[in-house]
Amino acid sequence: MRAFRSSRRRATVIGLVALSLTLTSCAIPRPALTTPAAEVPTEIPVPVQTTTEPPPPPAFDKAARSIDDPNSIWVVVDRLRPLNPQDYVPPDLVDVPVAHTWDPILRQEASDAIVAMFTAAQTEAGLYLASNSAYRSYSTQVDLYSPGDPTTAPPGTSEHQTGLAMDIGAESGACSLNECFADTPEGQWLAANAYRFGFLLRFPADKADVTGYPFEPWHYRYIGVDLATEMHNTGSTTLEEFFGLPPAPAP
Repeated sequence: MRAFRSSRRRATVIGLVALSLTLTSCAIPRPALTTPAAEVPTEIPVPVQTTTEPPPPPAFDKAARSIDDPNSIWVVVDRLRPLNPQDYVPPDLVDVPVAHTWDPILRQEASDAIVAMFTAAQTEAGLYLASNSAYRSYSTQVDLYSPGDPTTAPPGTSEHQTGLAMDIGAESGACSLNECFADTPEGQWLAANAYRFGFLLRFPADKADVTGYPFEPWHYRYIGVDLATEMHNTGSTTLEEFFGLPPAPAP
């Protein structure tokens, strides 16, 4: 009886062991647990600030107009550079509708600019300007010229003959055709503002050895807004120096 119970117990144990091995071999494998990698934050690209420099302004073209053609508003006239022909007459002379002592005549473009400048002097500063002299013909210059007088131009070399120059004064007549005009409100306004309208103070006080004429704070020459502005911005005060021409001093 004991032997039977012992054999039965061994069989039971063997069966349990076999069942355990079977269950172990048939178990569904479980995936290994893994620790997720830490998330790397994505960088947001910062836009690069780029500054685009504006292109430099084009260089002023000194050859844009002729300085030899008498019909050009850039024509340079002095004692060494007479008009060609010397008895030149501008083709588009008109009466200038401004206050005056002599009836002023200028080329159309210069006349329009003078009217605009005289109007600006009045509206901006309450100043009233007048013309003392404008276009003068070759024959008129023959009558006016006095050899040896540094203040008068030989016939054929006067800026007045171009139809682009005017002697400007105060309508009141104060200091007309006199150096003291430079100290008047009218003279000071012109010196500061004439370039805006295309005019150049042609005979500055410190350039008599270049232009050939003493200081004339009343003598303004029309050269156009582009050239007048370029000369103003670069500090050039004579056409001779700006265009690299030789000085034309009085004999």
